[in-house]
Amino acid sequence: MVLRKFCPNQHVDSLAGIDLEALAQAGIKGIIVDVDNTLVEWDKEVLSEASVSWVKRAKELGLGVCIVSNGKEERVARFAGELEVPGFAKAIKPRKKGFLKALEVLGTKPEETAIVGDQLFTDVLGGNRTGLYTIWMTPLSDKELFSTKCMRRLEQQITRKLEERGMLCRETSRDEEKAG
Repeated sequence: MVLRKFCPNQHVDSLAGIDLEALAQAGIKGIIVDVDNTLVEWDKEVLSEASVSWVKRAKELGLGVCIVSNGKEERVARFAGELEVPGFAKAIKPRKKGFLKALEVLGTKPEETAIVGDQLFTDVLGGNRTGLYTIWMTPLSDKELFSTKCMRRLEQQITRKLEERGMLCRETSRDEEKAG
């Protein structure tokens, strides 16, 4: 079913809503994270203390963190440097290439890796295509590129269909996913 490709494993309102300990206990060893409207608001140049703390906590738990973004090289490199994590820009998500580079750098397998992002058509679709555990986050801001705003309309339609079919926010264990 086509809709399943857009179905995240989790939906959270913010990074703080992600239970990093539970991910680690479930066998997740690495986290790929988007930049714009996930780590930082689209029009901001400074990471929030909450984002910095979240990445720090993930590292303390032994989770590898890597940025994969469709954004510009300079922006991604700056945030990756501040967070002391690897980062890949111009990833052309939902293509797999950026995710596969991240897996290589993290030294993890798809089933050991989560993706956190704010867009169904880039982060969740790309993550699902790559076999990652997908976490869809509510965007930090409604300010974004015009093209992204257009995609949000389609995203709302997909979200409605997922909700109607009881597929949205359905959290499954790794064992259930393998069996299903």
